[in-house]
Amino acid sequence: MNLKPIGIIHSPYKKRGDAPRQGRNSENLSKIEVFPEFIKGLDNIGAYKNLIILYWQDRSSRDILKVIPPGQTEKRGVFATRAPSRPNPIAFCMVDLLETKDDILTVRGLDALDGSSLVDIKPHIPDLDCVK
Repeated sequence: MNLKPIGIIHSPYKKRGDAPRQGRNSENLSKIEVFPEFIKGLDNIGAYKNLIILYWQDRSSRDILKVIPPGQTEKRGVFATRAPSRPNPIAFCMVDLLETKDDILTVRGLDALDGSSLVDIKPHIPDLDCVK
């Protein structure tokens, strides 16, 4: 498997304790910089109000398989939680797209640490993404 970053995230969160537990609960703005070779992939992205951002949590532990979720007292397997520590620390965050300018997307609600590698961007399409 070969995973290639498509950009970098610029956020106000410098270390793990700075980021909100859930990005959707934050009003802070972040900038997503898309690398030059992927800019054409942004065509028509401004047509969407919300985006799904996938990024690499490079500062998370990769060898922890059981965690105690917030507000709980017993350990669970990481695949039954949203814990950042996991074998492949791929994070998923739904954001509000506020502005698109050249290679920069300005978003609200992202919980990524500053300097995190951008893995993918997908438009949020409610009819497809929401279970009814």
